[in-house]
Parts: sequence; C-alpha cells; structure tokens
Amino acid sequence: MEKSTMKLTRKIQLLIDLPTKEERTEAKTRLYLWRNRCYRAANLIVSHLYVQEMIEEFFYLCEGVKYKLVDEKKDENGILNRSRTNTTYRVISNRFKGEIPTNILSNLNQTLISSFNKNKPEYWSGERSLKNFRRDMAFPFDMEGICGLQYDADKKAFCFRFFSIPVKTYLGKDFNDKWELMHQLVNGEIKMRTSHIKLKEGKIFLLAVFEFEKEKHILKPEVIAEATLSLEHPIVVKTGKAKLSIGTREEFLYRRLAIQAALKRARVGVKYCKSGKGRKRKTKAMTRFRDTEHNYVDHRLHVYSRELINFCIKNQAGTLILLDQQEKIEIAKEEAFVLRNWSYYELMTKIKYKAEKAGIELVID
Repeated sequence: MEKSTMKLTRKIQLLIDLPTKEERTEAKTRLYLWRNRCYRAANLIVSHLYVQEMIEEFFYLCEGVKYKLVDEKKDENGILNRSRTNTTYRVISNRFKGEIPTNILSNLNQTLISSFNKNKPEYWSGERSLKNFRRDMAFPFDMEGICGLQYDADKKAFCFRFFSIPVKTYLGKDFNDKWELMHQLVNGEIKMRTSHIKLKEGKIFLLAVFEFEKEKHILKPEVIAEATLSLEHPIVVKTGKAKLSIGTREEFLYRRLAIQAALKRARVGVKYCKSGKGRKRKTKAMTRFRDTEHNYVDHRLHVYSRELINFCIKNQAGTLILLDQQEKIEIAKEEAFVLRNWSYYELMTKIKYKAEKAGIELVID
C-alpha cells in the first residue's frame, strides 16, 4: 500500500542563544565533543557489525559448529548474551556514556544497523567496503533532543533547547518555506523524524527531516501526461488536446552562458585584483558569479518543475511519463557543451519530488 506521507529535508542554521561569549564558546565546544564521540562510535559499530556477520568465516579451524546471532536465552544455538541490536549499542554506551547524550548514540546505532543490513550482500561478496566515517560527520538525534520549541516574536526566531543547549534558528533571506515548516511543526501539524546536526566552518546547521501528508488532488490514473526535456524548451508536456511549452532556450541557456562569460572575465582579471587577505579576497568575484549561476539554475528548475506539476493537476493527469530520457542522457555524455549546461538530472530530481508530493505516478522512459 502506498504511503500517505512523505519526508522532506531542510537545512536550517542554528545560533547558540546564550548571553556571553564564554558561555557560547563552551556550548559549541560541547557540540564538537559530541561530534567526535559520534565519529568514533560510528566506526566501532560498523566494525562490530561486520565481525558478527562474518563470524562463520572465523570457524574455519573447527567442524560442526552451530551458531545463531541471537540471544542465548531465546535459542540454544545463540551465542549472544543480549539482542543483536543491543550488542553494538552496549559497546558504544559503555565506552562513551556520560560524554554524549544516549539519544544520539541510540539513533546512530539504529541508522547504521539499517544501512548495514541494506548493503550486507555487497559486503559479503566483497563488492563494497565498509563505511569509513569522517571526523566532520553529522550526528543524528530525534525529537527527544528538542525541548520547548516555540516561536519568539521578540527574537523573530524559533527557539528551543537542544538537549541542554539553548539555541535559536536563523532562516536567512529565503525563509518562507522553512518558516512555514517550522511553524507547522510548532503547531503539531507535521512531525520531525530522525534529523542531524552538522558543524561546518564554525557554524551549526540543523538538517531537519519533516514528515507530512501528501497533497490530495482529484487525479485520474488513466489520464497520462507525456513530457520531453530538451535544450530548445526545458519541458514540453501534453495530455489529450492540451499542450504546454515551459521555458525557452533564450530564457534558460543564454542567461546561463552570460553568467559563465562573466565568470571567465573575472577569472582572467584575478591576478590584477587587490590582495591583502590571500586567495579568498582575490577570488571573491569568481565565487560571487559561481553562486549566481547556481542560484539562477536552481530557481529556474524549481519554476519549470512546479509549472509541469500544476499542468498535470489542472488536467487531472495521474501518470506522468518522461519520454526518451535515457537516450538523451547518453547523447549528453558525448557532448561537453550539453553535459556542462544540461542540468536535467537536477530537473528530474525536482520533478520526482513534486510529483510524489502531489500523488502523481512518475515513469521515466
């Protein structure tokens, strides 16, 4: 049965909500300590899971050995003194208890066990190596780690305690989507599932996973909309007698090429730029144009995909087919210009998300 809910991840910056610099520094140091313990615990968990799974290989000197990776109280051939899930949790809990909230360890353990079981056949055949975690990894938690979530009108931010650390959100300029999701979370209209905290360049980011009900529209599965993606028109879609061309070459490609030309001129002029703070200052213009291109393309693709889904909803099309996509992808790989400026993998990703949210079945031909 198809799920009636879907999940959406949003990146939200957090600021430590304490009055003095010393208190903020102490709180941030605590977060970095939790990240370090999570990194060490993750490597321990996958190592123990692999040993448990491959334990049969360690019995090559004996014959007739019978074993099961279950609690010995539940099966006479069991070789564990607790449940298998609890074995790895106890390993990391005994080692790091008191240094990091147990909620983080529990969520980390569940996440890695799920991931390990998914990739287990490839580990067994030697086609995949074990995960090796980086020191700057994000660490997981669930709603138990958030206390007192509310909107503070004076601070114009959502405030809560992340375990024992008071924090507030900074939503930036493009805050409408995030503000609405956080507001719905405060009102209990949607739920937040296992999310992550990411520490990067001295900043704190919440990778929040929201779960909400899919949109309900009057759609007919037998009504099929056929769409094609190309450089001439980013999207052309038709169903029955209705047809729509979304975007033009001049609107999308030429504007992107103009930004790339400006970036090239900035790159040529880098050596003449004023120095004083090293590479970052001299390449400031280049960074600005790269961000401009990325933001322009991302915005246009959101607009195109939204228009496509709105067309399907208006015509009650319950099925959306993207025609000849595999063939076009192969052609694009052979042409550097098309590969550099096509961006239709991102467009398909956005179409897939919006189609799932609207309850439309997507078929890629």
